[in-house]
Amino acid sequence: MGIRIVIADDHEVVRSGLKSLVAGTDISIVGEAASGEEAIKLALRESPDVLLLDIRMADGDGLNTLGRIKLERPNLPVLMFSAFDNPTYVARAVALQAAGYLVKSATREHILNTIRKVCAGDNAWTREELRRVTGALATPRLAADIDVPLTQRESEVLRHLALGLTNKEIALALHISYETVKEHVQHILRKVGVSDRTQAAVWAVRKGLV
Repeated sequence: MGIRIVIADDHEVVRSGLKSLVAGTDISIVGEAASGEEAIKLALRESPDVLLLDIRMADGDGLNTLGRIKLERPNLPVLMFSAFDNPTYVARAVALQAAGYLVKSATREHILNTIRKVCAGDNAWTREELRRVTGALATPRLAADIDVPLTQRESEVLRHLALGLTNKEIALALHISYETVKEHVQHILRKVGVSDRTQAAVWAVRKGLV
């Protein structure tokens, strides 16, 4: 019996490419979504074997969609599918129990084999990916239920940081200067008690801020 997948990406050309990629294989696409909301509806309606989920979509963050889907379908293998090899995205995907992380530049063979692997019940995290985020996921302070007195602006910066935005992108989104963002990020790291942005992003996920 073949593998049934749902794909979620807001670019039609990417969805078309995936259809071509699985043509003639044991994998069939049973639903296409262009947004996080559509992905959730299709995942619940079609009960696919695997969901392939983009991260940056027009209607928001695919990692938030992952979290919502896992509440409804905890056993559904979800593969994050992104153009960005971003350690913050990878850390959040691990924390939210994605089955793996595929970059869009991956080979056809690697994409097909990864889909088959997670469908069989294995996860597709590479040793290198886990090594990059192990420190963030294992930091003791992150696991503690600690109230951190962030200002409203720091909370806004942290939410954007946890979505994988750069300081420049955060500055544009919040209409503040790049230098101000840098200052807020340093304050956040110090208050939370972590050493880098990836750890701060994982902390934000675990606190339910994103």
